[in-house]
Order: sequence, then C-alpha cells, then structure tokens
Amino acid sequence: MTLNQLESWSRTNMCGDLRKEATGKEVILMGWVNNRRDHGGVIFIDLRDYTGLCEIVFGNQHDANSFERADTLRSENVIAIKGIVADRADNMINPKMVTGEIEIFVTELKILNTCKNLPLQISDEQQEVNEKTRLKYRTLDLRRPAMQENLMLRSKAAQVVRNFFYDSQFFEIDTPFLTRSTPEGARDFLVPSRVNPGKFFALPQSPQLFKQMLMISGYDRYFQIVKCFRDEDLRGNRQPEFTQIDIEMSFTDQAQVISVVEKMVQKLFKETINVDVQLPIIQMTYAEAMDDYGVDAPDLRYDLKLKDVSSIIKGCGFKVFSGATDKGGIVKTIMVPNGSSLSRKELDDFTDFVKIFKSKGMAWAKINEDGWQSPIAKFFTEEEIQAINEKTGAKPGDLILFGADTSKIVNDSLGNLRKEIAKKLGLVNDDVFKFVWVTDFPLFEYDETEKRYSSSHHPFTMPVIEDLEKWGETDPSKIKSIAYDLVLNGVELGGGSIRIHQKEIQEKIFKLLNLSDQEIKEKFGFFIESLEFGAPPHGGLAFGFDRIMMFLNKTSSIRDVIPFPKTQQASCLLTEAPSDVALDQLKELGLAIRKSNQ
Repeated sequence: MTLNQLESWSRTNMCGDLRKEATGKEVILMGWVNNRRDHGGVIFIDLRDYTGLCEIVFGNQHDANSFERADTLRSENVIAIKGIVADRADNMINPKMVTGEIEIFVTELKILNTCKNLPLQISDEQQEVNEKTRLKYRTLDLRRPAMQENLMLRSKAAQVVRNFFYDSQFFEIDTPFLTRSTPEGARDFLVPSRVNPGKFFALPQSPQLFKQMLMISGYDRYFQIVKCFRDEDLRGNRQPEFTQIDIEMSFTDQAQVISVVEKMVQKLFKETINVDVQLPIIQMTYAEAMDDYGVDAPDLRYDLKLKDVSSIIKGCGFKVFSGATDKGGIVKTIMVPNGSSLSRKELDDFTDFVKIFKSKGMAWAKINEDGWQSPIAKFFTEEEIQAINEKTGAKPGDLILFGADTSKIVNDSLGNLRKEIAKKLGLVNDDVFKFVWVTDFPLFEYDETEKRYSSSHHPFTMPVIEDLEKWGETDPSKIKSIAYDLVLNGVELGGGSIRIHQKEIQEKIFKLLNLSDQEIKEKFGFFIESLEFGAPPHGGLAFGFDRIMMFLNKTSSIRDVIPFPKTQQASCLLTEAPSDVALDQLKELGLAIRKSNQ
C-alpha cells in the first residue's frame, strides 16, 4: 500500500450522475461498497457516494486482477475504480435506481480502506436502530442516505435563505459568541475567563442586543444564520445549541417585517420541497388564538375549535361548572363530529390526558336523536342543552367534551386535547402546510411561582404605548405588545417584534420587571447608553432554523436534521461530552469542583 493510494487518479463522475448518454465512456468512480453479489464468474457491487448508487461489475474478461481482489470486498470498504460504462440488458434494468439503465465494467480497482464489523447497517433504510446507537456511531448514521438527504437539504435551505436576504439588501454580519450574561428567559451557558479571574462570559441565547445595536450603528438591514445556546430542559424539538435565522430592520413596522419574512418563507419552501406558500399568510390575534384553540400556536389543518359556554351554564345544577364560573373561571367545549362512536375507555383516556395539564377532569355528552347521553345530562334543563348544542354546532352522532377551571387550565388542557383528538381520529395531514401569524401578544406574563411579571417574549419588545400609559401602574398583564409569531401546523417557527428604541420606555419596562436601578445599570447599562445615541425605530424576527428543517424533512425529531446533536440529557454520545477536564485546567481558571453534598 502506497502513501498516495490514488496516485494520479482523479474522480471523473459521481456515482449517482451517470446515465445512458455516458455509454462507452471510461470513468473513474470513488465511494463505499453498499452491497456485494457474487454470481460465480461475475461480482456485482453497488458503489455509493452521497449522490446515489451505481452498479459496477468485476469479471475475468474485463480485468482478472481486479476480479480476484473484488472477492475480498465487504460492505463499507472504500474503493476507487476505473471502468467502461455499458448499457444493461433490457431484462436487467433496475427501475429503482436512477442509474439503473447502465453498469460499469471495471478495468482497474484500488482498495483505499477497509471497514470493521458495523454496529448499524448503512444500506438498509428499513432497519430499526435505536437512537442511542445512532448517536453513539453518528459518523455511520450520517453516512446513511436518508440522513445525507436531510443534511443536503439543510445546506440548500441555508443557501436559499442567504440568497434571498442578499437580494433584499440585507448585510450578513457576525455577532460575538463570548458575551456577558443578561436575563433572556433561559439559563446561560457560562465560560470562565482565564485572564479575568472570577469573571465569566456567557454563550448567547440569541444575538438580540447586538443586532439592535447594529441598527443603532446604521446598518439598516441585518441577517445571520447563527448558533445560539440555552441551558434548558430538552424535548424533541429543542437542543442546548441550535441555529437561528436572525434578521433585523430599521425604519420599519410590523407590516413591513411580516411582508419580508413571508416572501423569504415562500421562496424557501418553493425552492427546497416545491411547496407553494400562498401570500399573504392569515393573521389572528393572541386573544383569538386562545379563545378558539386554547394555545398561542394553533394547528389550522383541522377545525375542532373551542367554544366558551360559560354564560350558558352559569346557573346550571352541575356545581363543577357553576362553581368554576362563580370563582372567575370558564367552561369551554370541544365538539367532535361523529364522536359518539368513541368508547368509554377512549373517553377515560382523554380524561387522563387533560390531567397532565392540571385539569381535575373532563365531562362529556354524546348527542343522540332523543337527547344527551351523559353522566351530567340530569343537571341541565332542556333549554340549556339546546343552547349548548347550538353554540357548539352539535348534532346527533357528535360528541361534546367539557373543561371547567381557570382560563389558563381550561385553555391549556383543551388546547392540547384538541391536538390529541386530531391525531387519534386521523385528522392530521402531514402533507398540508397551514401557516398563521399570531399577533398582539401580552407584553408580560405573571409567574405564579416567583410572584412577579416576566416578559412574554423578551424585555426589548415595544409595548402598545396606549396600554403602557393606561395599565403600567395598575395591571401590567393587560399591556399588549407589538409582537408576532409565525406558526406552522401548530409549531412556532419564529417570533419577533418591533423593538423599544427610546431610553425612557426601555427603563420603564425594566422597572415593571422589578429590576432595580443598579441591576439595570449592571446588566444593561451599555445598551441603555446606546439608545441615547440616536436609535432608529427597528424590529425583526428570529426563526428556529432546525425547526424549519424538521418540516422540510418531515421528521418529528430535531436530532434528525442536526449533524451532531445532543441527547435529551444534553450529552454527546459520539464524543462523550461533557467530559472531565484536567485539574491543571481548572486551577488555571481559578475553579474547583465541589461535591454535590457540600
């Protein structure tokens, strides 16, 4: 084996590119042995690279030495071959391969590397491999055609996004990865400073403040496809490090930001998966979303709207319902067309499901020709039953489900139950893409645990000034913001807002968040000062690029669209990170490991 095994060879074609037009041509191909078939005096191998497969043929009549060495080849050996393109016989054409009309008669073989026994098969896309194995042997997992397609589509999507923003006069500008810790809603990943002992950088949860300061600096239109970091609990669509499509615009308003973003989304979906996104995308307010769907990211692929029947049942004999309204709560329903066929066990399963969201239970009524079939029917008058039927649109054969509690619990439980019912009844079509803008979010949320207000989005979101003046001192929960989320099929793809560009408003928002003058100065002094140097009106949005890729690749796990993801325990099985570090490294940083019981 020579050091330079390729010697003067240079690849002439990719495996998946050859067609009948190349018949008679001498080619050099390189790749991995996908599979091998020995037919006596002839050996067939499907050679694979990222473009696809091509059948290569070894025979004594073409090259005896190559034929003999081909007998030693096994799956995932790395080889280079020289050969002649030939037409396959009509009865040998493989319609499942894009290269199925041709084959390569090998005249020379170079074996570049071998491969030990595989912990997972590359060529068999039907195999069931647990995710732990896939992540531990990620280099092999990424070699699988399905994963290669995912990442190639990711690359193409990034290119489409960049080209769109370049063409729209945006500047691509990098922002720092080592910055200061500022409260943005999640825990920071901290990086100790060696040259400043006892002090720490934070990895950015987003480029929020830097992109706003770029607007103050006069760059007018910024974008970046950027890594962000949040030390938070993980789910199927979350990672500790993730990628955002980040944009910011000066001298703009909500309508202009939305218009630019819609055109980007339209271009992205068309050029990657050939889906036409109709513009303009419909909009609904946060209040409308909560009223009709119980969540601020509604899935519009199916109906199943929530209906508030609080006024109808206010004086009914069923104390669970009337008691909820007496305490300021609500009663809502979901009407399930043809839902009367659901079994008692299925209804009990729904009851158990809503308890996940702190609901105490769920009532139900099947609509028959002669009235309600329900454990609670006896508590209602005929007039009340008729009014509920009319409100929900229920008719014989349908099912009404009830939730009664605080508005938060009812919306949370029924909003999620709505999704569960849709999945169970087969109402979800993964080939349909339903976008919606949700606008007019509350500026603040009240944290019951900490007994204080927090920002619904982030503290740099512009409030509706009239609301701020009216409710700022008495009821901050009623202040609306100039914020907007783009939702697709019940998943928030991205969110944005018009930003605060005046010092006085920004300081007032910090005060409503219970930050002291000292805390404001320490955490945000640099930004407050920047606002004093002629900050223009500005706004923007950030997309979760990984979430978008989940939709484009039709996968339910974000780990299928990220090359080297972390597990739900925030670890990398491939590199075994996080790992211990040498005591000398810690000492140099002025750090020491403390045992958990100390």
